[in-house]
Amino acid sequence: MLDRSFIGHQFDPHTVEIEKGRLRFFAQTIGETNPIYFDESAARDAGYKSIPVPPTFPFSIDLESPDFLPVLGLLKMDLGRILHGSQEFEYLQPICAGDTITCQTVLKDMFDKKGGALEFVVLETTFTNQDGEEVVKTTQSLVYRN
Repeated sequence: MLDRSFIGHQFDPHTVEIEKGRLRFFAQTIGETNPIYFDESAARDAGYKSIPVPPTFPFSIDLESPDFLPVLGLLKMDLGRILHGSQEFEYLQPICAGDTITCQTVLKDMFDKKGGALEFVVLETTFTNQDGEEVVKTTQSLVYRN
């Protein structure tokens, strides 16, 4: 069983600069066709200060932590036994190319199902821009097979 005494643990924050090329590549990869994700003029005409992040892009920002999924080390989890169970996004303000985003993750909850055969680790991440404004919140669940 994973050590539930770590519920509430706050991981070290990390900061990522949002680059236009990465946004364009991500948008192309997910099949996005809206020109605001490729053309800065179209983005500005739509009211953005620059190219906005495509849907679900904050997940990739979160993965840029210096330690890949630091929860693995904290809970001594084997990567081969983990499944990404779910992820929810709450968009508060746009993130655009040129922004500097700081991610702060908290281990929110842990619980098990199937008599402990599956353990769930719930992580909540807050994304804050260079102006100190919260722009996105995510909640993700990792499923750990015992």
